[in-house]
Amino acid sequence: MLLHIVARGKIGRSPEAELVERYLKRIRWDTKVTELPDTGGTIPPAQAPSRTVALDERGKDLPSEKFAATLERWRDNGVREVQFLIGAADGHDGAVRTEADLLLAYGSATWPHMIARAMLAEQLYRATAILAGHPYHRA
Repeated sequence: MLLHIVARGKIGRSPEAELVERYLKRIRWDTKVTELPDTGGTIPPAQAPSRTVALDERGKDLPSEKFAATLERWRDNGVREVQFLIGAADGHDGAVRTEADLLLAYGSATWPHMIARAMLAEQLYRATAILAGHPYHRA
């Protein structure tokens, strides 16, 4: 299953970009990152069947193990791609939130897109490590 981060805004060369790359290199699943401008641009079509996860402060705040279980269920049900959408400064429009299969929050705070991208990359790494049977220190 492809884990595809689709993020508004350019991360460029930054400490956050290095952190994202560090976590993505650790993931044994296929990963991809697509950057879109803050406004405009088109979310690339996903490989069907797919799921869409929009990062949104009004979403579910899932513990890592439940997030891993969600990915596992989708993978085992034949989902080929999960797109993780990170919005620009004003977040996502109503259509993106309505059409998403999951709204995911990292608490109720608003996070800069570069930090949100690093947090997502870390959670993807953690989830795939849990699913690979690596010990999880919180279990």
